[in-house]
Amino acid sequence: MIGTRISSGSPFEEMAGYSRAVVDGDMVYVSGTTGYDLDLGGFAPDVEEQAVKAFETISAALTDAGTSLENMLRIRVYVASRAEFDRIKPIIKAHCDAARPANTTIICELATEEMRVEFEVTARIA
Repeated sequence: MIGTRISSGSPFEEMAGYSRAVVDGDMVYVSGTTGYDLDLGGFAPDVEEQAVKAFETISAALTDAGTSLENMLRIRVYVASRAEFDRIKPIIKAHCDAARPANTTIICELATEEMRVEFEVTARIA
């Protein structure tokens, strides 16, 4: 097995057999991360809270890998509607502004109805 695996404890990781992040050399690949709240055992009702929670989970995984959001190279944003994307733009900017990563945004259905946003990040260990 190549690389170190990092888990967030999300039930989705166990259910689908994946890791929150994989470290390979000086690169960190963070899986699509939603706003699932382990303390709530579910999702907050609004996209803003989900976006903030997702970035908290991503930040924790990057910290475990020895890096941070400031070292993001790429982010992919999957969001359930254009209206919700407009609402989370400031949250994305706040978390990405220091790194200015390459960004792709896709409006799409997500795995469950409660999921409103999902982020996938690639970062470098500096």
